[in-house]
Amino acid sequence: MSEGFVRREKTSVIDGQNREIKLKGVNFGGWLMMEAYFTQAPHSPQQLFEKEFAKKCGPKALAELLKRFRDNFITESDFKQVSLWGMNCIRLPFHYKIAEDEEEILYIDRALAWARKHKVYVILDLHAAYGAQNPDWHSDSLDRKTELWTKKSNREKTYALWEKIAERYKDETIIAGYDLLNESVLDDVSLLNEFYRKVIKAIRRHDQNHMLFIEGDFWAQKIDVLDDFEDDNWIYSIHFYEPMEFAFNLIPYMHYPLEACNKDVLRKRMEGYFKCAKAKQRPVHVGEFGVNYRNGYANEHEYLRDELKAFNDFGFHWTYWPYKAVKNYTFPDGIFSYYPNSPWVNRMGPQSGWLCWSQVWEKYKDEMTASWRTRAFTLNTRVFEQLKKAL
Repeated sequence: MSEGFVRREKTSVIDGQNREIKLKGVNFGGWLMMEAYFTQAPHSPQQLFEKEFAKKCGPKALAELLKRFRDNFITESDFKQVSLWGMNCIRLPFHYKIAEDEEEILYIDRALAWARKHKVYVILDLHAAYGAQNPDWHSDSLDRKTELWTKKSNREKTYALWEKIAERYKDETIIAGYDLLNESVLDDVSLLNEFYRKVIKAIRRHDQNHMLFIEGDFWAQKIDVLDDFEDDNWIYSIHFYEPMEFAFNLIPYMHYPLEACNKDVLRKRMEGYFKCAKAKQRPVHVGEFGVNYRNGYANEHEYLRDELKAFNDFGFHWTYWPYKAVKNYTFPDGIFSYYPNSPWVNRMGPQSGWLCWSQVWEKYKDEMTASWRTRAFTLNTRVFEQLKKAL
């Protein structure tokens, strides 16, 4: 193992100066992998949004919109902010299209330069693979198809993509590691394990140093189905949004603690992951967790407090989901939220979020661009306070 790289040693993560560290930070979701709910739109895949926008406004307008969005939604100031908070890690979800394109991948290059400058590690997370690895919008699945698993050609392209990424970034010590695949969903766990073995092999052709984050099946919840891969430098990554009815505010007016969810229940769930990982002598990273913000009326900040305490007590690493989003009534909506009901948000409908962008783009493009900057967002104080205390 070369000096300077973050690495795994048994149940610990060691930094480039041979010190044990805990990775604690946030997800820059919605930037290099766009998601409808971040804009206040109903769930739909990014590819469908792009197709419909280009159909109505033209491909040049779409290219301009995407460039403006990527140039403004996350900037260097956001990396600086995370560092100033005392966090040491940013999980960076990306669409495969970003990494395969020689122009688009420059956004990852730029992110790494900002991370080096502000001394924050980056986890590169393949959030949408070729063909989609789960049936949801956040893998850019069209018609809920999971063609990563039904078409071998899509898996082969994904192996090649990871080989390209590994060759490009093999010397980047600011990268804490590679999150090989976000939230897979499939019944055939042997196929999932085969996929991981081949991704590992592709990466290790060029990159022997970076740590690998490996998620379990069923939206990163089932780690007990994973093989004990021969590669020495990998750790488990889980996602935790339980119970979704409360965390996502799917049932309004629930208040924490609940009979089905309290600090003892949370601790028991984390203990299961801890025991599974300890048996394999592997660390655990909670790659995603988060709550729909209700200004404390549902005691969601107390839920977050108890969740973070369980993570820390069991020695887990963690990255909160997400950093920022348009304020929504469901789903985790960020440390920062955009609260105004601007024409491109349009909570009254019938079309809201990116579904109405084609109607307002020409008139409001400059205002929309300004609204994507974090200075237009409001800090969700109670969420932030709990995260800050847990560092």
